[in-house]
Amino acid sequence: MTTAGAPRWEHFEHGADIGVRGVGATAAQAFEQAALALTAVITDPARVASRDAVDVACEAADLELLLAQWLNALVYEMAVRRMLFARFDVVIDDGPPPRLRARAFGEPVDVARHRPVVEVKGATYTALRVARMADGGWLAQTVVDV
Repeated sequence: MTTAGAPRWEHFEHGADIGVRGVGATAAQAFEQAALALTAVITDPARVASRDAVDVACEAADLELLLAQWLNALVYEMAVRRMLFARFDVVIDDGPPPRLRARAFGEPVDVARHRPVVEVKGATYTALRVARMADGGWLAQTVVDV
């Protein structure tokens, strides 16, 4: 039996791309889990040490667009810093407009240890959804271009 909004992440099928989904007790926790699902598209998050911190901030017109901004900010940070992230601390200010402040923890890519399988190009608006679920938890999902 699962508890309402128990944090978890998962992938879902979507043509040539892949869906990332986060669930949590709060919207912020669902965003953290969606970010973990993003990492899991690339590598097993358990292979990534949470030793270096990177601060991320973004805002958007609504929570759904904020999710896309958040994931795209992480894709950018992974690309320019050549890092992977395995832990996320997210705070969301409902606004308006909604704002996100976060710290992503990870380490530089080590190809031999991380064994990356794909490069994520960015989050899309396909299947983009942030909503409260019937059990009181939160869902945050979208499709990422690989």
